[in-house]
Amino acid sequence: MSDTARDIAARVRVLREIEEISVETLAQELGFDPAEYNNWESGKTEFPIGSLVEIAGRFNVDLTELVNGEVSRLKTFCVTRAGHAPEVSRRPMYTYWNLAYNFHRKKGEPFMVEVNADTEARPLSLNTHPGQEFDYVLEGRLLVSVGGHEQQLGPGDCIYYDSGEPHGMKSLGGKKARFLAMVL
Repeated sequence: MSDTARDIAARVRVLREIEEISVETLAQELGFDPAEYNNWESGKTEFPIGSLVEIAGRFNVDLTELVNGEVSRLKTFCVTRAGHAPEVSRRPMYTYWNLAYNFHRKKGEPFMVEVNADTEARPLSLNTHPGQEFDYVLEGRLLVSVGGHEQQLGPGDCIYYDSGEPHGMKSLGGKKARFLAMVL
């Protein structure tokens, strides 16, 4: 586990302990499996990004505070220049860049996501988190599975779904895929 992942787990644990909430209570409140949540917070596995969005909302902190330990301050608008979005590595097959990391009290979390070219050969890795998600494909091709339904998407295609349903994606055609994701 990376130092960043350990730092995130420690920040989440502190927030939970400050409010004197047990692991089981928080997991139940947010709709997470308690054993899986315990693995995240103990550092055995990394928090999925959608789950971090939910935890940030529950404790009324910005995702930036959980991920970077820094307080976002911009309230009117923020600009993220090309190539300057902070990288949020959550799982080896995906790379996320937080596109509005410094905007205070966002109603959604926008990300640029890159799916490695080698994911086509792997089994789909599914996850769930409360809320909804919108994904817009910029380049490459994706196989997207939501609730057992599979769709192939290419540039310009998009999908909006209930992220409480098991979902995952992988690149197709032996090439990486990039998409914009809005986690709500």
